[in-house]
Amino acid sequence: MSGTDGGTDSTGGTGARGGFARGLRLWFAPEGIREEGDTPDYRFSLANERTFLAWIRTALALIGGGFAVDQFLPRLTSAVRSGLALALLVAGVLCALRAVNHWVRCERAMRRGEDLPVSRFPVLLSLAVGVVALAMVVVVLFGWEGR
Repeated sequence: MSGTDGGTDSTGGTGARGGFARGLRLWFAPEGIREEGDTPDYRFSLANERTFLAWIRTALALIGGGFAVDQFLPRLTSAVRSGLALALLVAGVLCALRAVNHWVRCERAMRRGEDLPVSRFPVLLSLAVGVVALAMVVVVLFGWEGR
């Protein structure tokens, strides 16, 4: 049911705001997830946790890559170096935030017996990383060195 007709939406709140606020609260108080539906098979919860950890490792790699670009490519112009570094750092931050959001959404869906949530985030992250990688290929080939 949609939140507009007085029922609860697919996120557990009444309407989009209630679901978002409840989901955000679960980031900081995950024990509240036990109020949702039935306990799933532990193997599924543990798989969900492993997926969360994989997203966190990806976030850490992106953040490390951003710092590496900034620190180890001093011959690039400042604008190019900063742009590439910031793109990687922002992608890392978004990936870390998405990790916890995805963990909560999947855990809630499993407890309710619903389909797992879908997301465009993996595509957006892949495109962002691809654009940064392509920019780095251009930098390597044409050597945008600072003067």
